Formats: sequence, structure tokens, C-alpha cells
Amino acid sequence: MIIAVDFDGTIVTHEYPKIGREIPFAIDTLKRLQQEPQIQLLLWTVREGKDLEEAVEYCRSKGLEFYAVNNNYPEETSKDGQPRKLKADLFIDDRNLGGLPDWGVIYRMIMNGTHLQPISTNYEPEYELPKKGIFSSLFGK
Repeated sequence: MIIAVDFDGTIVTHEYPKIGREIPFAIDTLKRLQQEPQIQLLLWTVREGKDLEEAVEYCRSKGLEFYAVNNNYPEETSKDGQPRKLKADLFIDDRNLGGLPDWGVIYRMIMNGTHLQPISTNYEPEYELPKKGIFSSLFGK
């Protein structure tokens, strides 16, 4: 499983371009996940250049090394003008719908596989959409 992890607001508090305070248990949880042979961690951040180097070094100083940084694998190079698209199975980001859960919750979700259940199966719709044929859908009749 490939997990892409944001930095600002996820591993540390949001104080960009400075490095904020570590969010409780973020580094410890990621180091524990990293020990699982089936898990590969990618650092996925908007930081670039010197700011990115500082974030990588911050994590390294805490004993956390990522498989790749802003790439799918260490040797990958970005083409000028090409946006980064990571091929991850899971993204951990403070900007996700519902915000960032506690790191203990994140760990349990990953290890129990509960993150794989689509939210759409966990609720009852309040209404039914009318069934239309293809002709009606295309031409509004």
C-alpha cells in the first residue's frame, strides 16, 4: 500500500513557510506504519526548493525517511510545467473532507482497512433521483 502524506497541517502545525510544531503522534505513527512491509510512505507537499529540503530534514532528524518526496519513486524527475500526480492508495492530508483525524484513529483505520469502505454505503439517501432514459437525459424530454 502506498500512502502519500502531506506535511504542513498534517505532520506539523500550519505555519508555512516556517516549520510548525509537530502534531502529536504524527511522526511516531508514521514511523510505526513504515515498519509494515506492505506500506510505502511518500511525502506529498506543496513545498519546493529550500522549504522542501527543510521539511525533509525535519522528518529525517526525527527518524522518519520517506520512500520518495513529491514523486512516485526516488528516481522520478518532474517535467517542467507538469503537475505532480502521485499514484497512492491513500492520502493523509489535513484538507481532506472532515479534516485530519487524530493520528491514533488514522493508524487504526489503516491497519484495520476501514479506510477502504466507501462513505456512500454508510448512509440512506433522503431522496431518489428520477430514472430517465438516455434520450430524456440528453435532450431534456
